[in-house]
Amino acid sequence: MNPLAQQLNTAIEQENGHVFAMLSTLGKAIYFPKEGILSQSAEAKAKAKKYNATIGIAIENGQPMHLKVIQDTLSAYNPKDLYEYAPPAGKPELRTAWRAKMLKENPSLADKTYGNPIVTNALTHGLSIVADLFADAGDAVIIPNKNWENYELTFGVRRGAAIVEYPLYNSDNRFNSQGLREALLAQKDKGKAIVVLNFPNNPTGYTPGAQEGAEIVAAIRDAAEAGINVVAVTDDAYFGLFFEGSMHESLFGQLAGLHPRVLPIKVDGATKEEYVWGFRVGFITYATGSDSILNALEQKTLGIIRATISSGPHPSQTFVLKALQSPEFESQKEEKYAIMKGRANTVKRLLDSGRFGNVWSYYPFNSGYFMCLKLNVDAEKVRTRLLDEYAIGTIALGETDLRVAFSCIEEANLEELFDSIYKAVQDVAVASK
Repeated sequence: MNPLAQQLNTAIEQENGHVFAMLSTLGKAIYFPKEGILSQSAEAKAKAKKYNATIGIAIENGQPMHLKVIQDTLSAYNPKDLYEYAPPAGKPELRTAWRAKMLKENPSLADKTYGNPIVTNALTHGLSIVADLFADAGDAVIIPNKNWENYELTFGVRRGAAIVEYPLYNSDNRFNSQGLREALLAQKDKGKAIVVLNFPNNPTGYTPGAQEGAEIVAAIRDAAEAGINVVAVTDDAYFGLFFEGSMHESLFGQLAGLHPRVLPIKVDGATKEEYVWGFRVGFITYATGSDSILNALEQKTLGIIRATISSGPHPSQTFVLKALQSPEFESQKEEKYAIMKGRANTVKRLLDSGRFGNVWSYYPFNSGYFMCLKLNVDAEKVRTRLLDEYAIGTIALGETDLRVAFSCIEEANLEELFDSIYKAVQDVAVASK
């Protein structure tokens, strides 16, 4: 094993052996090279004031070389904030700004110890870093049965982890904290579990309320006290889009400092929150009481980044930073939030109007981009009928569930959308007789 990896492992193990035990084989082996091209280039950037011939970019007239046809469309920005490589951990000013935003929006973090957010190539990349660092073949990854299908690829296919599902809702149509507890405690023989908490949930648009949140935290604490090392991942892709009756903070704040056997990891980003999906700017943040462990985990994360994408795109990081620094940022976000909430409320009003009879029910939703219908007929047949006869796209999940992204439908068109889904369901029902 490389001495740098061993040094990081020792730092983690001395501070908290439980966290060290959570690391995968790759997680133990990875490190960020101290004597490679990037570190030498960073040293040269600080000291080589005359000539810097270290890194593979081109310079012209003291600026990063660029094409006028590109710069003309980006004239508000300095070339140094666009064309140079961003550091592997991300643009420092952006990391600082995102940390400040995180604290403002999650007051429960005020007295907690957590690291500086590390920039990722959006949230999927952040989740893949978690998988690389902590998931070995056979490790349990616990998710609800209503989940984003990419978890299977990221943790199951790529890393060989065992996907363990529990029902998202209990009999009262609330979050099934008892199911989560049972799934966690079932891992006692393994001694380790990775839990992914995705709120607002994709595909259902559900976020637990305060009491449910406390039950989730209690279930994770119970697992830790039972001797299970828990990697607790909050997938906060749709953070902030909380419309009614839900928590308004990430569980990351309550999980930070919860127990020595619990390692909270927050994966979030500007992609959904700031409506910049194509910018691919996300973040990964660790919470633990030890600065040594935080530093070691950051170095290992940088090792994964260096070994995969090297660093994230610089221009989009600059764009997001400029937005965060703008005095108009909060008011513009509030404006878009109101639009999204209006769409969610309109969907709920339509579904509760009684106009659609009993051809479907719907899963509780109160946040995010989506909602899910539970159909009385085959969801895939409805999906294809909607496409072929009504030119409408939806997502079929399993036999009965149809996901509808109200986020991308203007409020004035929602009535026609659900009327068309209703017609397609009737078409399929008639054809099936």
